[in-house]
Amino acid sequence: MSAHPISTTVIGLALLAGVLSSCAETQIIVHGAKLLTGSAEPEAPTKSGRYKVGKAYQIGDVWYYPKVDYAYVETGIGSWYGSQFDGKDTANGETFDMNNVSAAHRTLPLPSIVRVINLENGRALNVRVNDRGPFARGRIIDLSRRAAQLLGFEKQGTAKVRVELLALESQRLASTYGVSSPKIGKPHPVPKAAPTSRVASVKLNTPEGFKTAAPDKGLEPKRFSRKASVPGRAKVVASKVDETVSVISVPPSSGIFVQAGAFSRYENANKLRALLSKVGNAKIYQVKVSKQPFFRVRLGPASSVDEADKMLARIVASGYADARIIVD
Repeated sequence: MSAHPISTTVIGLALLAGVLSSCAETQIIVHGAKLLTGSAEPEAPTKSGRYKVGKAYQIGDVWYYPKVDYAYVETGIGSWYGSQFDGKDTANGETFDMNNVSAAHRTLPLPSIVRVINLENGRALNVRVNDRGPFARGRIIDLSRRAAQLLGFEKQGTAKVRVELLALESQRLASTYGVSSPKIGKPHPVPKAAPTSRVASVKLNTPEGFKTAAPDKGLEPKRFSRKASVPGRAKVVASKVDETVSVISVPPSSGIFVQAGAFSRYENANKLRALLSKVGNAKIYQVKVSKQPFFRVRLGPASSVDEADKMLARIVASGYADARIIVD
């Protein structure tokens, strides 16, 4: 869906991100690029776009379930998209502007406001989500080119990120469309870490150890809910989001892992660990979710995003489509 080579254009490698509360192991093998099916076709845009949650839709063998989730927080790999879709419709009927701050997400309401933190340099930015995507395995958000510039990974192509829905800000945004939702408390606090600055332009060299990957061979980039702008129809452009970038403290190093599954019973986790021994050295990590123990089966840490992508592809080829890349 991006003009950038390393962005998340490959629909056939999409997966439904597993949740910690899932106890059953999903064993779906995904091969090749598959066309999107389901009820994801956008309606005709209005003057100011529209608020949209949307029905469940399917990419290949993976189902996505859009919903209002004020508790949403996720870490993983972010990417960006640009000129290939500049001036075309987003999923909520606006016009994509790669030079504006925006993003695509698989399930959050459109529009929503999220805070994206680049875990590699500490840059944090509030971003307006108005599109669906990414639909490639191993990515959790697709940012506009401008957002990627401000977060400092345009040249790099991908970055380890933390994405958090800003509940009150998103609620207020929904109210401008006449949508009411439960009150969720105080505004998201501004990080105490400094400095905070407005970035006019960003020109960054590719960080040492990173390189831009070549496009996937044999697979044509596809875009969800995307229509070319119709001549004679007024373009619907979202109001510009504040480009203030905060620099906050982040862990010195965040590891990239591939999580093959999460289980409530250790026995099931141990069985999966043993089955994945041919792929790599899988380990079991115990955590508590809502005071209940869960056992995560992970491989890693990977030395790079490219290595994690290859590891993930091997796990999926072994029959575990529920696997996903996480940053921890």
